[in-house]
Amino acid sequence: MRTRPVIALSIAAFAALSLAGCAASTPTASPSPSTSAAADLCTAQVSSGTASDAVKVSGAVGKEAKVEFTKPLAVTALQSSVVTEGKGEKLKTGDLVQFALTEFNAKTGAKNGSVGQDEGGLLPQAVSADSILGKVLGCAPVGTRVVATIPGDETSPASVDVVDVLKIIPDAAWGAAQTPKDGFPTVKLASDGAPTVTIPKTDAPTAFEKETLKKGDGTKIAKGDAVLVQYSGVSWTTGKNFDKSWGRQPFPFQVGQGVVQGFSDAVIGETVGSQVLAVLPPSAAYGAGKVNDKDLKGQTLVFVIDILGVQHGQ
Repeated sequence: MRTRPVIALSIAAFAALSLAGCAASTPTASPSPSTSAAADLCTAQVSSGTASDAVKVSGAVGKEAKVEFTKPLAVTALQSSVVTEGKGEKLKTGDLVQFALTEFNAKTGAKNGSVGQDEGGLLPQAVSADSILGKVLGCAPVGTRVVATIPGDETSPASVDVVDVLKIIPDAAWGAAQTPKDGFPTVKLASDGAPTVTIPKTDAPTAFEKETLKKGDGTKIAKGDAVLVQYSGVSWTTGKNFDKSWGRQPFPFQVGQGVVQGFSDAVIGETVGSQVLAVLPPSAAYGAGKVNDKDLKGQTLVFVIDILGVQHGQ
C-alpha cells in the first residue's frame, strides 16, 4: 500500500507502541536475524538498577501482572530487571515479538492499563537494539518476564512496565495450504515466503474475488481491527509488481481505513496465519479512469497478503 496511516489503538496500547518504537509508518529495512544479531540485542539490554529492583512483581507470565513498590518511585533512568527467565528461543534483531504489557504509574502506583494478555490483544512488534523494547528485553528467551522503569516527560508520567515475551511470530503466513481455485493467478513462494504471482491469460474479473491459499490457526479479522501483514501487489494489466512489504518490514493498517476497499475486504473474515490472494477490479482499488502506472487507475490489481497478527478494535 502506498498509504501508511497511523493506527488509532486503545489507550492501554499507547505504552506498548512507545516501548516498541514502531508506530505504524513507512516500513524500513530490517537486518536478517543471525548470531551476531542476537549478540547485538543482548548487549543492547539496559542494566537493572535501584528503581527496577525495588519493584516486586506477582502473577503468571502472560497474565495481567501485579506489583508492589514504595510510592512514589524515583525513576531517573531506563532500567530493566528480569523477574522470570524464559526457556524458549532467544530474541534476535528483526524478530516479530508477541508480548503482553501491564503498566503502572510510578508516582501513585495506579494501573495505567494492560494489553496483550489475550489473543488479538496487541500487534506483534519488531525488536531491534535501538528500540526501547529491545533495550528492555535484550535477547530474552520466550517466556521471560521483565519489569522496566521508564522515565517520564512533559506528556507522560514515569511508569513501571511489566513485559512478558509470549512468542516469536513468523514473518510469513504459516497456515495449512489450501487447494487453489481454477482460473485464478498462481502464486509461487520463495524460501523466505515472498510470493511471485503469475497472471492467467484471461480477461480480468469484473467483481472483487479472493481465495485463501493458507488457512491460519489464529483469531478472525473484523472491520476496525488493526492488522499486521506482508503483502505484494501485482497489476493484472501489466503483470508487474507495483508495491510490496517484502524486504522492508510487515505493514500495519486498520481494516476499513487508509487503504483501498479491496485490501480491507481481503482480510475480513480471515484468520491470523492465513495467506490470501485477492483480485481487485478498479471499483475496489483506485477507481475507473485511463489505465496508467502512475496512480493505478483503471487497473485490476492482485494482492497476496500474509496475515501475521491482529489487534481487535474496541
